[in-house]
Amino acid sequence: MSRRPLFLLSLPRSGSTLVQRILAGHEEIATAPEPWILLPQIYAMREQGLYAEYGQVPASRAIREFAERLPGGPDDYRTELRSFVSALYDRASDGGGGYFLDKTPRYHHIADDLFDLFPEGRFLFLWRNPLAVAASISETWGRGRWNVEKYRTDLFDGTAHLVSSYRAHADRSIALRFEDLVTHPLETWPSVFAHLDLSFDPELLRSFGEVRLDARMGDPTGSRAYTSLSVEPLDKWRRTLANPIRKRWCHGYLRWIGQDRLQTMGYDLAELEAELDSLPSSPRGLVSDVATVAYGRTSRLRRRASAASLWGDGH
Repeated sequence: MSRRPLFLLSLPRSGSTLVQRILAGHEEIATAPEPWILLPQIYAMREQGLYAEYGQVPASRAIREFAERLPGGPDDYRTELRSFVSALYDRASDGGGGYFLDKTPRYHHIADDLFDLFPEGRFLFLWRNPLAVAASISETWGRGRWNVEKYRTDLFDGTAHLVSSYRAHADRSIALRFEDLVTHPLETWPSVFAHLDLSFDPELLRSFGEVRLDARMGDPTGSRAYTSLSVEPLDKWRRTLANPIRKRWCHGYLRWIGQDRLQTMGYDLAELEAELDSLPSSPRGLVSDVATVAYGRTSRLRRRASAASLWGDGH
């Protein structure tokens, strides 16, 4: 019996590894560290967003034409793709019924495709204070440097993709806030397992520290630092964002997200901006941030120019 796919959709640094470890403690849920396997499969039929030395544009056109010639057309192609990925999920688990949990943050690029490809799938959307996400990216992947420009695809595209996808498929999903999961666990976690038609055992909130998901891709810090539920991560972002450049960037980011999207995520624009304004400004890291932000913007403009050239000539 094939396991039903279960997708945990979130931005990186949103607490998804904690959620994955707690879910994986249930006997009916198997998982593996960030598979990423569906990204190249779905992008194979896209003309943009991927570069391949054999030529992504002609390849995607050829694959679409091939799929259209199948007896059932593109539906046949999707059926076989679903079977292929489901077989891999089965092999990655210990067999039997239940779920296979795929937690790959970059799936925000293909969220709508996942709903189409896996009508039997279950979906969890995980939100976290966007200020905390930006700060955690800086601390974890920038070692304290303000490297957010490098992760614009997650912070901007990812936010837009996930909000749009959740709104379109709310009837097949459950939305969770990281803050609620750690501050009110006994009120929030039962609803997660109810969505999966599984029984909830409070022991899962204590035993997840025994679940190991060490791999090259994934959370390099939290899985080792936290072996029990902790509210300590909820305020760490304040220290990271307390300089004028970072606060200004964050104000712009919050306003770009906007009240409408923030409300879908369970947050309030005015409250987040007030929290940001309340931080004492510090000169710590200012010089480095000026250089990093300037370099990031220059690199982004170069990538845009390169992409325009790449897609413009059809190669």
